[in-house]
Amino acid sequence: MFSVEELKRSLLVSFWFAFLTFPLIVIKVDPIERTVAWRWDNMFYVALGAFVVSLLIRVFNVQKQRRRERIASGAIVEREPLIQVILREPRYLYPLTGAVLIFALVFPALFSTYQTNIMITALMYVMLGLGLNIVVGLAGLLDLGYVAFYAVGAYAYALLNYHFDVGFWMALPIGALLAALFGVLLGFPVLRLRGDYLAIVTLGFGEIIRLILENWNQFSQGPSGISNISRPGLFGIDLSLEGAILYLYYLMIGMVIFTIFVVNRLQDSRIGRAWIALREDEIACQAMGIDKTKTKLTAFALGATWAGMVGVIFAAKTTFINPASFTFLESAIILCIVVLGGMGSIFGVIVGALILILLPEHLRALSEYRMLAFGAVLVTMMIFRPQGIVANVRRIYRFKGSGEGGGA
Repeated sequence: MFSVEELKRSLLVSFWFAFLTFPLIVIKVDPIERTVAWRWDNMFYVALGAFVVSLLIRVFNVQKQRRRERIASGAIVEREPLIQVILREPRYLYPLTGAVLIFALVFPALFSTYQTNIMITALMYVMLGLGLNIVVGLAGLLDLGYVAFYAVGAYAYALLNYHFDVGFWMALPIGALLAALFGVLLGFPVLRLRGDYLAIVTLGFGEIIRLILENWNQFSQGPSGISNISRPGLFGIDLSLEGAILYLYYLMIGMVIFTIFVVNRLQDSRIGRAWIALREDEIACQAMGIDKTKTKLTAFALGATWAGMVGVIFAAKTTFINPASFTFLESAIILCIVVLGGMGSIFGVIVGALILILLPEHLRALSEYRMLAFGAVLVTMMIFRPQGIVANVRRIYRFKGSGEGGGA
């Protein structure tokens, strides 16, 4: 049961939240009529909502603490989350994967062209999230300048297409290789950095790339950007706008499947285990004989490779790019996808990308409160599921001898 002190804290939270949102939700200024409208009912609803949410959070925390105490005392046995059981058991995973794939293939026939175009953007962020998941989720290297590699891939295709009429399929590996090269160039100066220092340097790297693109007019056309970029070709056939969107959608389905396969194989490989060891304890990792330099550079290079490929796809999709598309906000969104979905979890990153990209589009009905609702969803998830929507499934290896079995 709640004490009076807990109710007072929830009441204080509601008052404080109402005070912080007061200028946004209560005051409405009409500069044309030069009038000010006071919407006091909005403040009441916000305070009431904050009070209820605060109470629910406290109920959840109390129940969670009681459950931990009962598990520690042996009164109940902790059950594995259902989603982790599904991801571990092939009998559940394969039918689920097949159903999702069938739905993805028939998606354009069920929904409008606009919805298909939005889904293309979501699939692009799935690839970006899986690429950053290599750096942040597996290797534990906090990269806040990931958008720089995204920009390298986009401008690689735009400039090659503008000056040399290079097609999409030829530019795709070139953009990936250039982004990987920039990943290695970033990796060398930050080999000795960890935590906040690494985040600051990578953030600066991303801003340097953006400022170069914005101010070097002879090279990148400056703020004006590059237009009339060619869309992906289909054996020389001229596609209409709807046909190009449909073609790009199925192309993204194939690219996402390819990305999931490669990232999953990397995660299970020797280098993937080295990344996880580096994330857990860098000193112990080096003491076990793992080449820290090679491991970090490989993480930066492979993570940047996927950003470069998505950059090429982005330039082909929009047919116009400028430096305003590659701000720090993009890096923050991609990082939110990894953290919200679950660091190190492939399925979690996919779910996180779909939620963070599709949710704002479907919240347009909330108009001016859309971003407020979006932020509330993020805060709620971080309170109730700090490990992410789908936490990474920890592998368990069991060794059985001639007459006895053991677990590790």
